[in-house]
Amino acid sequence: MGFRKSKRGLSNAISTLIILVISVLLATVVTYYAINITSARIQEECIQVTKTHVWANGTQAVAATVIKNVGGRDVVIDKLAVRSIESDWNNTYYWIATEQITGELEYHYWDNATKLTGAYVELEVQDSNRTFKRASTDLILHSGGTLVVYIRDPDSIGINDIGTAVSVTVYTVQAEYIEESNVKAGQ
Repeated sequence: MGFRKSKRGLSNAISTLIILVISVLLATVVTYYAINITSARIQEECIQVTKTHVWANGTQAVAATVIKNVGGRDVVIDKLAVRSIESDWNNTYYWIATEQITGELEYHYWDNATKLTGAYVELEVQDSNRTFKRASTDLILHSGGTLVVYIRDPDSIGINDIGTAVSVTVYTVQAEYIEESNVKAGQ
């Protein structure tokens, strides 16, 4: 009994095409899996700077803003700058908000005799008195947290700036976030 040679089967072109398609599909699945694993473990930094205001009168300038961490990781705020000039931490006061800030921030004039008590100042936000702490170093903003920040006497703002647009910049370890506001007259 002899073997019969059959001419039936897949051609070389079809066999190569099938192997090529299978290897591309497997590579796609492996790549997709690796991207999902990597991106699920990496949390991104993302903050929102909103409700920014800058006021000036003949004796004092004040800048205020709300900083909300909407990213998946804690953020270190390295510095704050008004019109690209870094603000001194001794003139920066912050309150860690436990509620959503819905209203606009108001201008507050204060001097050392009436409002300041050591490293704290009482300011009204959303119709309630809030205790703001003076910053002494970098600020840590936890994921999902909100800071309300007032900067007393930023170096670069004066009464002649009323009506001009200035920027308030929040610097973190990885990025900088800029919000612009027109300087208003403080009452």
